[in-house]
Amino acid sequence: MTNKTSAPEGADNASLDPQDWDQFAQVAHRMLDDAISKMRSSGDGRVWTPATDDLKSAFDIAVPTEGTETGLVQQQISELLQFGVGNTHPRFFGWVHGAGTPGNLIAEIAACAMNANLGGRDHGAMYVEKQVVRWVREMFGFPKDASGLIVSGTSVATIVALKTARDSFLGFQNRKSGDSLAGMVGYTSTQTHSCVARAFDILGLGSDALRKIPVNDQFQMDTGALRKAIAQDRAAGLTPFVVIGTAGSVNVGAIDNIAELARISTAENLWLHIDGAFGAAGVLSDVLAPKLKGLGLVDSIAFDFHKWLHVNYDSGFVLIRDADKHRRAFAERPDYLKGTDKGLAAGNPWPVDFGPELSRGFRALKIWEQFAEHGTRKLGQMISKNCKQAAHLAALIDQDSEFELLAPVATSICCFRYFDPQLDAPALNTLNEEIVIELQIRGLAVPSVTTINGKTAVRVNITNHRTTIGDVELVLPEIKAIVRALRP
Repeated sequence: MTNKTSAPEGADNASLDPQDWDQFAQVAHRMLDDAISKMRSSGDGRVWTPATDDLKSAFDIAVPTEGTETGLVQQQISELLQFGVGNTHPRFFGWVHGAGTPGNLIAEIAACAMNANLGGRDHGAMYVEKQVVRWVREMFGFPKDASGLIVSGTSVATIVALKTARDSFLGFQNRKSGDSLAGMVGYTSTQTHSCVARAFDILGLGSDALRKIPVNDQFQMDTGALRKAIAQDRAAGLTPFVVIGTAGSVNVGAIDNIAELARISTAENLWLHIDGAFGAAGVLSDVLAPKLKGLGLVDSIAFDFHKWLHVNYDSGFVLIRDADKHRRAFAERPDYLKGTDKGLAAGNPWPVDFGPELSRGFRALKIWEQFAEHGTRKLGQMISKNCKQAAHLAALIDQDSEFELLAPVATSICCFRYFDPQLDAPALNTLNEEIVIELQIRGLAVPSVTTINGKTAVRVNITNHRTTIGDVELVLPEIKAIVRALRP
């Protein structure tokens, strides 16, 4: 099967389109069939399958100077399907990865065909993104004039939000003068994701300017310690400007007392940002919404659609209360990007005015498709289901003397360990790490490892709409079987 361009090389009418469109359609349909078959069988077989040597070799060749038949390219792509990270499987418990949905295939096909650049201009795709921004404002109870931007994920969303906070505090003069940022400090908890410290680094503040506030026994930021740290920094002549709370911490899924953080930030005249990478979506859940009280009062939120809302990777979002501050932190148009009132250069302001990227893919369509197909009620029900499953696992652990729960279950993350009183602390840590690796290698389940108060924990995170109680109940018996095998 060949699929060369329709004109000789160098001819004026040469292109990268297929010579035989019908033949190309057959190849594309095979790829679609293979993709649907993969998603249909997401719960079958191993959770994670290591890449074979043959696969690695196939993707370790010199850059091709001549093309390959499209059918052969499609076959090689299809062979990749069985070697994913495993997050489409219902027993992928390791990291906070969403499970994706088949409906997103439809959106991605259309987005690929349009090949739209959503940096700006007035075209159909822009209205899809504007709709998504309006929906997000509504979800979180933000004012109608709040601004939002679809980005790759919470890491970038955090940079956008904190740049807006920093520049606003400095009156935006720093954008041209490069005024020194010395003395500016911010506050977050010891449980906050590393992307926050990285954002301080990238923005020139330095990660040392981020104060790590201790947490209470619920792994929430200690608000008394926060007040004390702010007072100490002011007394030392430093300049506090931002508080970063967490809705769903990375280790245990804890949610900070957002309403109290809002009161402190208002009293201290500080910007309040929430890292809600996966937990912020809990506003749609009857289980988690009460724990997120105050989220509508904050200055900015960063979260991911590709986690608990199961939009396919990648799709993050930053929501900012004050659209004028957001725009002033980024807008800078050269002459060739001048806006107009009509024609293709209309539709102002553009997304490029609210973030660092001019070239932006059509991520909005798969987000729109997910909400349009399933609605917020069903999406919220999937979140509640996962929380109840994590609580069920915690209850099983409490009833079994061979296991020890290491942190409260606040959302959908359950951290525990296998416990043997005859083993000392280092041996217990080693054993629990081996348990996790064995579960992964055997393809039974994919939890991850973390450390809770110096103890190595088996970390089971459930952010998967395909997970059932049966999947959860498999974990403890399989761990016992592994322990018996490792210590006969």
